[in-house]
Amino acid sequence: MPNEIIWIIFLVVNFSMLLLFYRLFGKTGLFVWIGFSTVVANLQVIKLVEIFGLVATLGNIMYGTVFLATDILNEKHGKKEARKAVWFGFCSLLATTIIMQFVLAFQPHQDDMAHEHLSFIFELLPQVVIGSLLAYLISQLLDVQIYAFFKKVFHKPSQLWMRNSFSTAISQFVDTVIFCSIAFYGWYEFDVWLQILMTTYVIKFIVAALDTPFIYIARMIKPNTD
Repeated sequence: MPNEIIWIIFLVVNFSMLLLFYRLFGKTGLFVWIGFSTVVANLQVIKLVEIFGLVATLGNIMYGTVFLATDILNEKHGKKEARKAVWFGFCSLLATTIIMQFVLAFQPHQDDMAHEHLSFIFELLPQVVIGSLLAYLISQLLDVQIYAFFKKVFHKPSQLWMRNSFSTAISQFVDTVIFCSIAFYGWYEFDVWLQILMTTYVIKFIVAALDTPFIYIARMIKPNTD
């Protein structure tokens, strides 16, 4: 199956599962989703693929669901809950990074088959870790603020797509600039770095645009519990 078809199916599955979490568990489900998706997105990002003629890393869809989740919280439960969820995700990612460094510190048994693979995934360069954490925290908190602002400016129910799309587009760009600037500093020539930045943002922008139907569905959902 072509990567493009898998990518589209993957996008629908990710956003649909997010809505299922919200339907079943309310805002608690969104907190849980944000916590694990920030970790999973950073695991997926090490895989390089080609889609629609662009070379890109995975993780953009999963990471995009975090922005949708905080927008849903902002829309239906208020800015305070959305900001709390951002910190929940940040702490989840930070805790995972720290804990896995201790896991790698253990000397593996001679019959162990996992250590080498775990090391490849979790022995992250310090600047990549710092870039990821800072990009996540700054862009997500910015997204919460921008969404709350647009919620006042574009307050009509029919303008939901505007506050969702505009806030995500802006904050995703900030996220991409911060991460690429820190994580890839000194790795590439400027023109190569710029190409990576723009390609990454284009894919994130597409994901942000495609999440619009899902936030409309989320607005109609009445969670089983909060």
